[in-house]
Amino acid sequence: MNNTEDQIYKKRWIILFTVLSATFMSTLDGSIVNVALPDMSAKLGVTMAAIEWVVTGFLIVIAATILIFGRLGDIKGKTRIFKFGIVLFTFGSLLCGFSNSLLMLISARVIQGIGASATMATNQGIITQTFPRSERGRALGVLGTFVALGAMAGPPLGGMIVSALSWKYIFLINVPIGVIVFVLTIKIFPKTNTVLNERLDRKGAILFTISIVLLFGALVQGQSIGYDNPVMISCFIISIIAFGIFIFEEKRIETPLLKLSIFSNSLFSISIICAFTSFSAISASNIILPFYFQDTIKLSPAVTGLFMMVSPIVLSVVAPFSGYLSDKIGSEILTLIGLFVTGVGLFLIATLNENSSLALLVAYIVIMTIGNGMFQSPNNSLVMSTVSADKLGIAGSVNALVRNLGFVFGTAFATLLLYNRMSYKIGYRVIDYVKGRDDIFIYGMRYVYISAGVMCLIGTILTAFRFCSSKKKK
Repeated sequence: MNNTEDQIYKKRWIILFTVLSATFMSTLDGSIVNVALPDMSAKLGVTMAAIEWVVTGFLIVIAATILIFGRLGDIKGKTRIFKFGIVLFTFGSLLCGFSNSLLMLISARVIQGIGASATMATNQGIITQTFPRSERGRALGVLGTFVALGAMAGPPLGGMIVSALSWKYIFLINVPIGVIVFVLTIKIFPKTNTVLNERLDRKGAILFTISIVLLFGALVQGQSIGYDNPVMISCFIISIIAFGIFIFEEKRIETPLLKLSIFSNSLFSISIICAFTSFSAISASNIILPFYFQDTIKLSPAVTGLFMMVSPIVLSVVAPFSGYLSDKIGSEILTLIGLFVTGVGLFLIATLNENSSLALLVAYIVIMTIGNGMFQSPNNSLVMSTVSADKLGIAGSVNALVRNLGFVFGTAFATLLLYNRMSYKIGYRVIDYVKGRDDIFIYGMRYVYISAGVMCLIGTILTAFRFCSSKKKK
């Protein structure tokens, strides 16, 4: 170990803390606005369908650019791209805090999303470079825990901030934290002087971005103007064509944006699919629960925030313990049990109505979160342990990409199904909460939670297949 490596080794836990802080902020901002959406739509004078772009716009940008930044991290240096991401995310947060219109807010969220993408694409690579193999799994497991915590802590924190201050402070709170994280990256992060003599696959980057933006953009906007709209149909067709050309190009060139050979590892592929189902189900729940608390049960944003603290509190206890258990008994069995229990919790929430007790709801949320906590850390470790050392960077980017695709899909799918079922029940098309008709919302909500539970059951079946295959190989 040379002098530089020795210095990095001594600072590894501070580096991890810095990476965790940036990661927590980035994932937090994907969900923190959920509780504030009703207040934001009222203050900005827009519909719930329109304000949803504040959430999905941020997530779509991350999903569309994360592979690009992962590749740039390999070429230009992960620390350099990580710093760029922190600066852009902090600047975007500042702009969000000064936004007075929906258009300005969404534009600021796009800037924020690009910054978040740059940090997410490089965080696992930085940890891999910083920690020795004997500690790498634990460090990556902690990162996975903070990702899940960030996603689940968003709604309760958002509720408390909106009640005490203005919705703008859910963004402004990032500014001082971003400045501190940036200073720490300058002071303690390993210097990356190595630059690869390779070019970014620009054609692949453009094709992938077009495909993701058009696909999920059409999924979200189609709720407002209808999926039979010629523009929406065109977006879906162009998205599919762009993705097909992207796959063809990636197979053909020497230095692709995404090395497709990584998916030939069935254990890796199944772990990635299971991660997608889990994050889709949880994000579907996160987008619906605030409306159930505030509009159906008539709780204030502050009280809603307190009740939504249940998930992150439970997760902060269960996730580290599941990471410890995975070292003892293996990750496969824990991911299997975790996804199954998550599904059970979602099915139980589907049984609630406007008169259900809060104690029952909290109990069901606890069951769902215990399952999620048992799944996340072991699955994250599985994803990173199924590939060779030279593919850790790619695996990290794909893992982060799939997580964010799950967030976007879960949010879009939940609201699409919710409004579709509400419209069917009431007899005309709705894209907002119908005041005085809580039963209409409950009807739509039930379908969302049943569907999310089914997603987890599909993941459970795949995990069982993975577990049996792994046992046979041994």
